[in-house]
Amino acid sequence: MEIALLRIDDRLIHGQVVIGWIPHLGVEAVVVASDAAAADETQSALMGMAMPEGVELLVRGVAQAAAALRRPDDRRRVLVLVPGPLEARRLVESGVAVGSINVGGLHYTAGRVQLGKAIFLSAQDTEALRALSGRGIALEGRALPEDAAIDLLEMLGGAS
Repeated sequence: MEIALLRIDDRLIHGQVVIGWIPHLGVEAVVVASDAAAADETQSALMGMAMPEGVELLVRGVAQAAAALRRPDDRRRVLVLVPGPLEARRLVESGVAVGSINVGGLHYTAGRVQLGKAIFLSAQDTEALRALSGRGIALEGRALPEDAAIDLLEMLGGAS
């Protein structure tokens, strides 16, 4: 599969993705890489109902998504959605090649620190993002395609 964008967003499928990113990227499929979503038939069904006509939705656990994304015989252009930086790191460490990662929304929960308008990070999230950056992957914060991209590594205080 050709990855048009790897996006971290704890809401996975929602209006910004369906109305903003899918048409902007011109993808044929959306791959949700989430162990929790893959185990929840109701969540998977609801996400499927939100998809635009003609765009396939694949909800897989992270390991299964990584295997599908590495298949050389599948030439579809895809948007990959993960609920957090840990899943993005697992995909990359499983051999999924990406040059950049978009962080769209990680909402507040106890113990998270605000980094951007809708980006709240735990210590584990920060560590995972730094590890991804250490692999040469650019990290941007942006809710919608028309928004200005924010350099997340700069906001994290650079590499360490």
